[in-house]
Amino acid sequence: MNRQASFLGVLASLVGTSVIADPRMPGGETTVFDDSREAFAQPASNLDPKSLAQFFSGDTIFNTNWVNSSSVVDGRDGLGPLFNTRSCSACHFKDGRGQPPESGETPNGLLIRISIPGKQTNGAPLPHPIYGNQISVRSLDPAPPEAFIRVDYEEIEKTYPDGTSYRIQKPKYTIESWAYGEIGSELLTSPRVAPSVFGLGLLDEIPNKSILANADPSDENQDGISGRPNWVWSPSETKRQLGKYGWKANKASIADQTAGAFQGDIGITSSLFPSENHSSAQIDSNRFPSGGSPELVERDLEDVVFYLKTLGVPASRFEDESVYHIGGKLFAQAQCSKCHTPEFQTRSDSNIAALANQLIRPFTDLLLHDMGDELADNRPDFEASGNEWRTPPLWGLGLISRVNGHTRLLHDGRARNIEEAILWHGGEAEASKQAFMRLPKSERQALIEFVNSL
Repeated sequence: MNRQASFLGVLASLVGTSVIADPRMPGGETTVFDDSREAFAQPASNLDPKSLAQFFSGDTIFNTNWVNSSSVVDGRDGLGPLFNTRSCSACHFKDGRGQPPESGETPNGLLIRISIPGKQTNGAPLPHPIYGNQISVRSLDPAPPEAFIRVDYEEIEKTYPDGTSYRIQKPKYTIESWAYGEIGSELLTSPRVAPSVFGLGLLDEIPNKSILANADPSDENQDGISGRPNWVWSPSETKRQLGKYGWKANKASIADQTAGAFQGDIGITSSLFPSENHSSAQIDSNRFPSGGSPELVERDLEDVVFYLKTLGVPASRFEDESVYHIGGKLFAQAQCSKCHTPEFQTRSDSNIAALANQLIRPFTDLLLHDMGDELADNRPDFEASGNEWRTPPLWGLGLISRVNGHTRLLHDGRARNIEEAILWHGGEAEASKQAFMRLPKSERQALIEFVNSL
């Protein structure tokens, strides 16, 4: 047995799998060996050269700054009139992760979902009758933005069992200057930071049965972990489907997620979301002519979805195999891998050959977990409760600082690094957090370095 095979075998025993992908290639053959600022923006390494034209067409659309429909630009017009950003890449800069705004700054990478108590007939949250399902912080003149969002933080200092002190910060959100009337007393809010978008196609190709095999909603094995699927309405499939995308797994497909973001974030209509993202109580549509019907034509939607599906996953980064062994063992012993499932096999019948039959290491189960009251947004989303969040993938986590210039984590970016993200875990993850806290400082650092290398 060669050294690499031995290494894979040992690591497999640590995380409890019988077969394991090469840990340096989390995206299988799609893996990109690029650790520069462009690490998240590369096409899958095994992508058919004939498909690169569609990839780069989608890339252009993803990075396009949309303009208002009175502009001379044709085909990329129809912005707003209410919106959060002018392009996909403004939130997902270099296909990476957004961060909360600084004090007094208008958000780019963070948005606030809103709703009122109750559900629509398809199970989705009820939109506010005036302000819809998210707050638009920008607008075209003379219309005002819907509201102003400010984030402030309370610094909290605590100690590990060994006496080492640590600090975490708790966000407080202020929404003020509502421009279109009173919001009422029942408004439900949920801050969301834009996640990285590479590797989505591989997640899309994980068979539903593989995801559902890890679900244990009643905790029948009594391990304290009870992952649940979120069954949601899919506009692209026009039926109830397994949710895989979004912080609460509230989108079933990349097309649903993409078209929904064009409508909600940029004010661009599509075949899946043909209505503007404002109410008649806010905007006289005659003052802001449309950029087309729909504004995002079907071919452009297909190209940007293809682009998102075929972004390659950056290679893992570790120099010392023994350190990686130690961190991986601690990760497994703390039962982090119970939710951050290391490995999946993609289906063999994908219509994108590059994504088919890949052994991948995303470190997510794509299921909902109760993360405790401290992380709760108290806003249900389809079958997700106010305490539940989808397990986010961990691949590429250590490159966020290089690509996006920050290390902010969790659904609202409150955690300033991996350590703080772990320390915010609660609910089903409380035991894992406590196991991490009981480790000696050197072993806590080894676990953090392991996650940072994925």
